[in-house]
Amino acid sequence: AQTAPKLDYEFFKSRVEPIFLTKRPGHARCYVCHAESNNAFHLKKLSPNARSWTEEQSLLNFETVSKLVNPGDLDSSRLLQHPLAPEGGGHVFHSGGRQFPSKRDPAWRTLAAWVNGATLAAPKK
Repeated sequence: AQTAPKLDYEFFKSRVEPIFLTKRPGHARCYVCHAESNNAFHLKKLSPNARSWTEEQSLLNFETVSKLVNPGDLDSSRLLQHPLAPEGGGHVFHSGGRQFPSKRDPAWRTLAAWVNGATLAAPKK
């Protein structure tokens, strides 16, 4: 049996969290819906005028988002499948639209790298 990779907090904080704040053409930022949501993907609200989360908020986001992935298994990780277009292999329903048209999207690939155990010292493909 193969051991699942460990999710790296520093990679999450520096590479994954910014994806949630990035405006994508034709879509709201993930943060816009998921800071107000009452579902499994609930991000901490930013302080007024803040451009990023505090360390405490990032740790809480890491805890929440880690529950939406199965380390080492991209196909069963909701964080990767929910916002991916069905044509690209994603789930049919996501009220936030198709944030990622395909698995070739650079932001999707960053999320996938994290799920596969990437670290800042040695990103994994």
